[in-house]
Amino acid sequence: MATKTDIAPRLERHLKDLHLPTIRECFSSEADRARRESLSHEAYLLELVEREIEDRRQRRIERFLRESKLPLEKNMETFEMERLPAKARSQVSVLLEGSFLDRCNNVLAFGNVGSGKTHLLCAIASELVHQERRVLFTTCSILVQDLLIAKRELKLKNKLRSLDRFDAIQIDDIGYVQHDREEMEVLFSLLAHRYERRSVMITSNLPFSGWEVIFKDPMTTAAAIDRLVHHAVILELNIPSYRLEHSSGTGGKAAAGKGGGKKAGKKGGEQQRRQT
Repeated sequence: MATKTDIAPRLERHLKDLHLPTIRECFSSEADRARRESLSHEAYLLELVEREIEDRRQRRIERFLRESKLPLEKNMETFEMERLPAKARSQVSVLLEGSFLDRCNNVLAFGNVGSGKTHLLCAIASELVHQERRVLFTTCSILVQDLLIAKRELKLKNKLRSLDRFDAIQIDDIGYVQHDREEMEVLFSLLAHRYERRSVMITSNLPFSGWEVIFKDPMTTAAAIDRLVHHAVILELNIPSYRLEHSSGTGGKAAAGKGGGKKAGKKGGEQQRRQT
């Protein structure tokens, strides 16, 4: 039988072997509290287990945030929702619930330069990560180069499968930089692979009518658009550029005229860099 003096060291060793670091750290202080408050053995054990579970959840979210490569300054706290049209605000509220990922639906954000497309989708993605969903942020340019390397190494299929671990891939600025046909073929391969399997979140300055310059021929363009919009939420951000509104001394007046003066004044120049 264990003596009172060797219980704690033995328990610490066992908890280390079982990979329960949070319980190992707090079991002694929680035992003192349990004695003071006359908690039952079950209540004491429940408190320890719940603290271990919550700590693991927080570490998992931190890991998902690191692997997401999201610009973390672009979040819901720094996004001015009042600038969005009423329909878009309603759509965003639904997207933040995250159920579109379960249905493998896509999110497509269109709008002018500076309208906040990237910021908005990054903010949504960040909220999803905090719901323990896995998201990857990448520019279209970097993504197609990675896929092209995989294709040339005869590993494209493996690359596409490895990306399946992400519930959503956020592809930023599709069409912003023109690529050659081979590069766009691997992008189409990704979209076709993820169709009805996983979600994509895309921002673009180009409307669908201009996407032939992306995919180089009408048939591939039509096939890509068809796969994307079949199960999709389309956000139309037909609003003025945030940066133009807040530039050269006119920002305060422009924001105040739209009901955003107080928030814009509070965030100042830092916010100007974030709303992209």
